[in-house]
Amino acid sequence: MTKKTVFKDTISHIFIGNAVPIMFIVLIAFAIPLSGFSTDYLIEEMVTRLGRDSFLVLSLLLPIMAGMGLNFGIVLGAMSGQIGIILVTDWGVSGVGGLFLAMAVATPLAVLMGWIAGIVLNRAKGREMVTSLILGFFINGVYQLVVLYIMGKIIPIKNPALVLSRGYGIRNAIDLKGMRQSLDKLIPLKIGGIPVPVATFIFIALLCLFIWWFAKTKLGHDMRAVGQDMAVAEDSGIKVERTRIIAIILSTVLACYGQIIFLQNIGTLNTYNSHDQTATFAVAALLIGGASVARASIPNVFAGVILFHLMFVVAPVAGKELMGSAMIGEYFRVFVSYGIIAVSIVLYSWKRVKERERTRRSLRGAKDL
Repeated sequence: MTKKTVFKDTISHIFIGNAVPIMFIVLIAFAIPLSGFSTDYLIEEMVTRLGRDSFLVLSLLLPIMAGMGLNFGIVLGAMSGQIGIILVTDWGVSGVGGLFLAMAVATPLAVLMGWIAGIVLNRAKGREMVTSLILGFFINGVYQLVVLYIMGKIIPIKNPALVLSRGYGIRNAIDLKGMRQSLDKLIPLKIGGIPVPVATFIFIALLCLFIWWFAKTKLGHDMRAVGQDMAVAEDSGIKVERTRIIAIILSTVLACYGQIIFLQNIGTLNTYNSHDQTATFAVAALLIGGASVARASIPNVFAGVILFHLMFVVAPVAGKELMGSAMIGEYFRVFVSYGIIAVSIVLYSWKRVKERERTRRSLRGAKDL
């Protein structure tokens, strides 16, 4: 191959691999001046949203490592966390103690949900993403049944503020005043007038360290082997289906904790729809950070959360300034959330085709030498 061809291939490879982050950086660079927001305001928003959402996005990494793609089934963990919060709120436990009790109560349910999801996804090898999405819809129906009919009838709920006027079923919105920002404000710190949720960031840092450590363990190496080639991993003595189930269980439990952290920051639980967009937004943020269906890293998580939420903050105001209607920006945000998933999957397939072509050209060039 000529130097010109090699240079062209390198530039093409870099662009294809980072097309989504590049597009978002260009869009945000265009939208920020139109929005008129100050730098301090945007920094404060990003610090808040990094603390609120990073844990949820990090929960997606392990299934990708195991070759199961983007786990839309983290919504099962989110629903488990919400049930834990409802029960702890009914018991009247508040503060950080209530937060960790909600995690403890929700963990067995999250493990069960992850185990069920793992078994189902093992029956749908190669179609894990769409299967986990549909499974989320199915379990959502079960969740609605539990909170709308079973809680207050079979599961006792003593706090009248939580129960519908008919005497059973949970109200649409629950005020988490006893738990609101209990973790965020546990270690108070302001830098330049911007509040920093130190304890939340410590919690997120511990999860990053866990993922880094886990990847170096035997189980982590087994997951990578399964992700690369299930047949080879099976021949090597790795229990493929068991390893995949463990990856999904861990992802579901981490998503459960992430949803509890998210809700303590918001301070309100919308019982019937707080979990609806959990998986979609987390997946979109990870993809925007430069991850793909088969490869994702911790830096992708933080880059994605910042870029995704910068767009969320500036798009409505930029849309109003540009088009005269804030709804244009709002529609654009929703379009981006779903569209970026499709675009990223198409780009991933395109990248694989280009890499095959590049490999073939390299082999032809080697033969000519």
